[in-house]
This record gives sequence, C-alpha cells and structure tokens, in this order.
Amino acid sequence: MVFKKQRTVSFKRVHIVVEGRVQGVCFRMYTRDQAVRLNIRGCVRNRQDRTVEIIAEGEESALCKLVQWCHSGPSYATVRNVRHEYSDAVNEFNDFTITG
Repeated sequence: MVFKKQRTVSFKRVHIVVEGRVQGVCFRMYTRDQAVRLNIRGCVRNRQDRTVEIIAEGEESALCKLVQWCHSGPSYATVRNVRHEYSDAVNEFNDFTITG
C-alpha cells in the first residue's frame, strides 16, 4: 500500500505597511486585485502618514506573493520601503476590501 503525502496548507495573517509615493496612484485598487487573484481576504487603507496599510489572511504562499508584489506595486507607484509581519490567522475577513 502506497500513501501519498498530503500537502499541508498553512493559513496566516500578514500586516504590511508600504512607504513611498503610494497614495493617489491606485495602489489600494491594484492591491485588492492582487488579493482577489491570490484568494486572499483582508483590507487595504491609506493612512494619514501617507503610507498604505494592508492586513491580509490566506495561504502563506499567497501572502508571500502579495508581500513581494508590494515591493513594486502598480506602475505609477514609487515604493521606498515595505514592512511586514506575519502572525496566526484569526479569520476576521470574508473578502478583501478597500477602506479609508
């Protein structure tokens, strides 16, 4: 009898803050598009300090792709820095939304 090794899916949460010229360049809209494509739930918002904040939950590999995308963002953005921190998912979101 042969047993196939099952792939373990790890669901995580990531908090991302993107610095640079990231407001007024559709960064939130493109972030939502990326998240939907990657089957990620969460939200994205502009902060008063001119950064963009993303809170996302999903498969760890998909979250890594989202973080990687944030380093360049949409074509009109100029990303200077991306800070991110992973934690356990809390299943807070039903979809991915743009807020603030």
